[in-house]
This record gives sequence, C-alpha cells and structure tokens, in this order.
Amino acid sequence: MELAVFQMDGTKTSRSITLDSAIFGAEPNDHAIYLDTKQYMDNQRQGTHDTLEKSAVSGSTKKLKRQKGTGTARSGSIKSPLFRGGGRIFGPHPRDYDFKVNKKVKRLARVSALSYKAKDNEIIILDDLKFEKPRTKNFIEILKNFETGNKKALFVVPASDRNILLSSRNLQQVKIMNATDINTYDILKHNRLFIVEGSLKDIEKVLAE
Repeated sequence: MELAVFQMDGTKTSRSITLDSAIFGAEPNDHAIYLDTKQYMDNQRQGTHDTLEKSAVSGSTKKLKRQKGTGTARSGSIKSPLFRGGGRIFGPHPRDYDFKVNKKVKRLARVSALSYKAKDNEIIILDDLKFEKPRTKNFIEILKNFETGNKKALFVVPASDRNILLSSRNLQQVKIMNATDINTYDILKHNRLFIVEGSLKDIEKVLAE
C-alpha cells in the first residue's frame, strides 16, 4: 500500500511511502484482536475489590427466634445475607485478572489492527512532528488541518518529545505513543492514526516475523 506523506500544515509533500504489506495489508484475525484487547483491559483492573461474606460480618451468632411455631421462615443468625447488614452471597474478593497471550498472537493482533486502519484509510503519514515550545494551540491547528474534529487521534512518534507531550496533554481525544509501545487496544480505540515517517522502521522492527 502506497500513502502520501503530509506536512504538519496538512499539505501533501512530493513524496509517498510504501507500507509493508505484511504489516499493513494482512488478513485481519478478529479472535487474536479479542484476546489481546481483553488482556490489555484486564491488566488495567486493580483486582482489589472485596466484600464481607457471612463468616466475616461482625454480629451476634445467637439464634434470632425459635425454630418452629412463628409462622415465618426459620433464621439462625443476624449475619445472614437475607437481613440488612448481613453478609453478601458469593461476593468478589481480591484476584489477579492477568492471563497469558502468546507473543505470536499479540503480534497478529497488532498487525490485524493496523491492517484494519489501512483498509479504512484512517492512517496519515507525517514527515515530521516538532514544536519549538509547548503550546496546545499549535497542536489544535494540526488537528484542524486534517479535519479531525472531535475524533480520537493516536500519534505514533519515533521517540518521546517533551514539547509534543506538553502540547497535547490537555486534549482528551489525543494520545501520543512511541512506536515501540503501540498496542492493539489504542490502535482500534482511536479513529485516526497519525504515524511520523521516522517511526515506521521501529514499527516494522517490532512486528517483524
């Protein structure tokens, strides 16, 4: 796939670049995407939720009333889940949500996500992305130049740049990411994928067979 290279002001350069078909033109695998995305989202969970079951609730263990003759159901403890303030039935407890996904499956998922973006024409190649000083207004101008509007945009850069990070951190719909850190979840979450030309080699290196 051949894409034109754009400048920050939204104009096309005289150059174009050919994307690696093994990465940007592969047959997407939806199940691999599901597994990789599920692992990513599960890793965001702290797993510190906890509830008190009947045995952990503070209260008297004295039998509330006699077993028979009351005309109501029998009850043996005020800590029963049937009473207000009692324990919770099968409540959650601390746990680790992480599960293993093979490296080849994770690679296939990222390749599939990038291939979907390429197929939907949602990839824009930038020749460079630099700011002399941090300024959010300058970053907003870039979004306007490409008519991004309120769409979520992911910018993939070769290396961390303080001015870029500071210029974009107040924009909720924008995320900056190094080429070596791209993941399936963020690729699919954002509507537009801006890739700085210098980061393509890093992407190909990470996703190489």
